[in-house]
Amino acid sequence: MTKERVLEILKEAGVLMEGHFLLTSGRHSNKYLQCAKIFQDARYSEELCGALAEKFKDQGIELVIGPAIGAIQMSYEVSRQLGVRNIFAERENGKMTLRRSFEIKPGQKVLVVEDVVTTGGSVREVIDIVKEYGGEVAGVGVVVDRTGGKIDFGVPLESVISLDVVSYEQEECPLCKENIPLVKPGSRNLKV
Repeated sequence: MTKERVLEILKEAGVLMEGHFLLTSGRHSNKYLQCAKIFQDARYSEELCGALAEKFKDQGIELVIGPAIGAIQMSYEVSRQLGVRNIFAERENGKMTLRRSFEIKPGQKVLVVEDVVTTGGSVREVIDIVKEYGGEVAGVGVVVDRTGGKIDFGVPLESVISLDVVSYEQEECPLCKENIPLVKPGSRNLKV
């Protein structure tokens, strides 16, 4: 899949927004990627998740896991295309965990997926869960890598597209200094 096609899908789906945004990581940015919009249209999710699954097709993946809520549909679609099971991790009392009788078998080769990565906090939490259960993290797959390839999870990372989108700590944010209103468009209840 070409970068041009990925950008075309992101534009068609209304994924990329511009303004002053509070990211899930707590950082601020002038761009926000609402990747959940990709999954409103099965054609887009099938195409993007297919491109990601292709990158891992020969890795012996046995299970796909992603953090709820953003990667539930993605985990399903990547696993469907790889022909393996999928589960998701979710927060309980502020901690990422497995619920719903989900399990990871010792030695199982697991692919961790996420729709968009900025700091990688949720992905790292899911990696820790896989390791706690004795699974082997075969890699991390993301639709959008906002770090421009700078993030390192200690395992192979593949993205459908890598963008270098700048983000700032609140104290350093030029958008705050310009008094541009801050918006929290995501799903977590962070204070603005």
